[in-house]
Amino acid sequence: MVYKYDFLVIGAGVAGMSYALKVARANKGRVCMICKTSLDEANTSFAQGGVASVTNLELDNFDKHIEDTMIAGDYISDPKAVEQVVRMAPEQIQELVKWGVNFDKKDDGSFDLHREGGHSEFRILHHADDTGAEIQRGLMEAVKADPNIDIKENHFAVEIITQHHLGAKVTRRSPYIHCYGAYVLNPDSQKVDTYLAKVTVMCTGGCGAVYLTTSNPVIATGDGIAMVYRAKGTVQDMEFVQFHPTVLHNPNETHPAYLITEAMRGYGGILKLPNGETFMEKYDERLSLAPRDIVARAIDKEMKIHGIDHVCLDVTHKDADETRHHFPNIYQKCLSMGIDITTDYIPVRPAAHYMCGGIKVDLNGQTSIDRLYALGECSCTGLHGGNRLASNSLIEAVVYAETAARDSLKHIDLYDFNEKVPEWNDEGTMTNEEKVLITQSVREVNQIMANYVGIVRSDLRLHRAWDRLDMLYEETENLFKRVKASKDICELRNMINVGYLITRFALERKESRGLHFTTDYPVHAYDKK
Repeated sequence: MVYKYDFLVIGAGVAGMSYALKVARANKGRVCMICKTSLDEANTSFAQGGVASVTNLELDNFDKHIEDTMIAGDYISDPKAVEQVVRMAPEQIQELVKWGVNFDKKDDGSFDLHREGGHSEFRILHHADDTGAEIQRGLMEAVKADPNIDIKENHFAVEIITQHHLGAKVTRRSPYIHCYGAYVLNPDSQKVDTYLAKVTVMCTGGCGAVYLTTSNPVIATGDGIAMVYRAKGTVQDMEFVQFHPTVLHNPNETHPAYLITEAMRGYGGILKLPNGETFMEKYDERLSLAPRDIVARAIDKEMKIHGIDHVCLDVTHKDADETRHHFPNIYQKCLSMGIDITTDYIPVRPAAHYMCGGIKVDLNGQTSIDRLYALGECSCTGLHGGNRLASNSLIEAVVYAETAARDSLKHIDLYDFNEKVPEWNDEGTMTNEEKVLITQSVREVNQIMANYVGIVRSDLRLHRAWDRLDMLYEETENLFKRVKASKDICELRNMINVGYLITRFALERKESRGLHFTTDYPVHAYDKK
């Protein structure tokens, strides 16, 4: 089947839905949203903490937010991207509110603001401890009600379409690569359909599922990054994988591991060893409110020193009723494991959480491929630099949805559909034995990334990861050429591609910077932080 849409949005988190709503209201054509699973399972739904924006001008200002972002990013962040996001944030917060998103407020009607690690002021808007789910809910209702938006749930984008599919030779040195849409797997027919588009927008989220333990859902396999890289698009800063310092330690839940929001440390939670000793004073004067890269490395080191599989977060000194009020979902989750957080320590450990790098884009979200934009976690705007400042990602997604919508609407009338695109060749069959091979290869990718490309790295470990991933790449590509496309094998291909990119970029950076810490070049060692 061949479908034609003016705007093709691949992904349905806050970035994808915000963009779809913004272009749909312009009445410049039809919008199609491709959802990998159901509309409510985007990574956005798992974000607990909140959205960073300067709203209390009596205590806060743009310059403070900009400086906090630059410091957290180890001064690798693009100053233009930082300024754009920070200054446009308040306006986009109001847009979220208009779309039906509810943020917690005080009795006087002002926003109830939290503070998180790395922030110098209280500027985190939230909805209890499930802000992402509330944003997803509000936007879902808005997109479902918009007659200009078609939603394709449980559809899987296999590849973006470029002139490569028309027989042209496309390399990374090709001056002009154009995107004409995407090949998409239909779950009902199990056929790959052709979606032609004037503008394509990649909003596929992160890639935490390449690691053994992650706060991301199982769908976070780096699909957009891998697709664009295979299409010879530019990616950047892939070595900067943010490990959230505190997920709930539960060996039975690793994809996703349950997130213990950073807001809990902003609330007054203290990191301790299981015996009650504090340790963050050894690593940073900001203690438990230090930026995530510092806290995650400190926890990782303490676990190795003491031979333990977790540390603890202590909020037992806080008022019990207040704790239950601010963190109702965390309270209930821990209680289901026999842990009362008002009287017991919370067992926590780091887990893969957020990709600061991704598909390189400009201030309008435009990639190196013409007619292709990338938004949200799959993109690299330059905002996060070497380390994302807590709660900057959701607002980044909405701000860049705005700039990308403006830019694409400005150019949409100049584009047309490419009718020469061939349909997908789906010859081949899948056997049960081959499915077993795919499952085993996914496990291998998880183990390789966890053991060799984790929080603390070395050239020896990175080269070992490179060799193992190269072997898996050859095996998987050979299999992919022989079989019918399926979600399982496509995800595996993407995971291997993303694992390779993280490893390659890590090997190329000959210093410790931000989230990338290597024992071979420990410039930013613990005692210098």
